[in-house]
Amino acid sequence: MKKIRVAIIGVTGYAGEELLRILLNHPAVEIRYLGAKIEKGTPIGEIFPQFSSLHLLCHSEIDKEEVLKVADTIFLALPHGVSLQYVPYFYAGGKTIIDLSADYRFDSAEIYEKYYIPHTSPQLLKEKVYGLPELYREKIKKSKLIANPGCYPTGVILGLAPAVKEGWINTESIVVDAKSGVTGAGRSLKPQLLYSEVNEDFKAYAVGTHRHQPEMEQEIAKLGNGKSRILFIPHLAPYNRGIFSTIYADLKVRVSSEEVWEKYSSFYKEEPFVKVLPPEKFPSVKEVRGTNLCLINVRVEKRTGKLVILTVIDNLTKGASGQAVQNFNLIMGLPETMGLENLPYLP
Repeated sequence: MKKIRVAIIGVTGYAGEELLRILLNHPAVEIRYLGAKIEKGTPIGEIFPQFSSLHLLCHSEIDKEEVLKVADTIFLALPHGVSLQYVPYFYAGGKTIIDLSADYRFDSAEIYEKYYIPHTSPQLLKEKVYGLPELYREKIKKSKLIANPGCYPTGVILGLAPAVKEGWINTESIVVDAKSGVTGAGRSLKPQLLYSEVNEDFKAYAVGTHRHQPEMEQEIAKLGNGKSRILFIPHLAPYNRGIFSTIYADLKVRVSSEEVWEKYSSFYKEEPFVKVLPPEKFPSVKEVRGTNLCLINVRVEKRTGKLVILTVIDNLTKGASGQAVQNFNLIMGLPETMGLENLPYLP
């Protein structure tokens, strides 16, 4: 099998580390360049002992010309706003780019700028494809610029998609109550993320103002009648990885739990990474840890007339790096599951 040359820029963050772990076991990949914001160039095995057998230098200064020469596909696992410095150059060079930041997820530069920073290459927003394979598979296959979805939006959009496409719910009164492990906040040193602050605690944050909220609304509006309003309440939970989302939506039609379950099962029947659980089986974050899976359960709460949707994903895998590799496989014409068929870490 001919190897595809890849570069990972931003390899020392949690998503970059996870991406390296996955790609090292990918039979069609040759890793040619690693880069990150570090003090000096350092062998990756000295940064992460689990990669001690890998004799690759992690560059501290990113040489864009060198990356252009040695890599066919470039993964950007960079903080929001930083990808803007690299994407136009690599895109003009004809490379395939999979960006894990939010910099190209939005269709509107104005919305992006409201939640992030001024956008310096808005012309590329119309060139990107939102990288959620279960909804945009055919577009992804033809794209050279993939905007990998956010972790919270991945679980929420997959949870809502069948009901929205059927026209069953009011898309302007959706409530999302989500809990994330600490890796969702990134690897940077912040006092509120110290072990003694997080351990034995549970708290909400960014209530109604989280930057993933408009991303969810954009995609749900596309799936439905062009309108979406979501109240999103994220929480920080004292575990390492995983997102549990409980989604509440007002039903517009009379439908039973059995009918909803059948529709969801049919909608995701052919999807390798989305599993609709039996009606009485509720998902848990441990069941997806280290996998590219999204587990879903649905039921109708008759007394209130609401649809309740439960989803779990690993925020570092299906919520970031695993989904990036899933997109890579589609673009390269490889089996979609290649390099992603590992089982969850249990217990």
